[in-house]
Amino acid sequence: MQVAPFSPDELTEDGFLGGRLRIAQPRAGYRAAMDPVLLAAACHARPGQSVLELGCGAGVASLCLGCRVPGVALTGLELQPAYAALARENAARNGIAFEVMEGDLSRMPPDLRARSFDHVIANPPYFGASDGTPATDAGRERAQREATPISDWIDAGLKRLKPEGWITIIQQADRLGDLLDGLKSRAGATTILPIAPREGRAARRVIVTARKGAKTPLKLLAPFVLHAEPAHSRDAEDLTNIARAILRDAQILPIER
Repeated sequence: MQVAPFSPDELTEDGFLGGRLRIAQPRAGYRAAMDPVLLAAACHARPGQSVLELGCGAGVASLCLGCRVPGVALTGLELQPAYAALARENAARNGIAFEVMEGDLSRMPPDLRARSFDHVIANPPYFGASDGTPATDAGRERAQREATPISDWIDAGLKRLKPEGWITIIQQADRLGDLLDGLKSRAGATTILPIAPREGRAARRVIVTARKGAKTPLKLLAPFVLHAEPAHSRDAEDLTNIARAILRDAQILPIER
């Protein structure tokens, strides 16, 4: 776990949403890429609504959402103090109001437990406790390896949702069963959006949205394809038009609900 604040020489500044956001990230720690941008784009929050991000890291997902939807009330919960501090700094540098609390989602701060939200978003760790090789950086390892089961993430999110509020999660495709198990009988209107790297390739990620208390049947959507060319053949960006609109132009991800 990363507790001590990052020093300036431990950070890089990276652009998101076509440079609309400037985000400080650790050189050696957990670094956000396109997944939190897609997560933000999949959250259909409106101005005046409230959004809680579980495990907000350096704040990329929430700040992308705040950039796209001015007037949305953003709150983040982050376990690692150094990343929580970084999220606050990133919010300040981009002029976006973002309340960041420190704590474990399984033992939330009392004032957060007393609140409810229109939306909850989350990008839980992708790797199981025994999967792969541990990262050498403690903060990166804590961010990407599961210590709290996905079912607990879903439970925490649903408890903080208002009736008929929406939960939105991005996760590895092979964890889809775990996501659906966690939502079973507690949320409906569930929509699964596979994220495929290229046309005809297997999806590596899924975005799952569900509405608290709803009974509407599940929908499995056609894959969202990121890259236009059939294979990576040159050192240049080859995003599909819709992927470019979302990742570079801060457009909403059109999810049929």
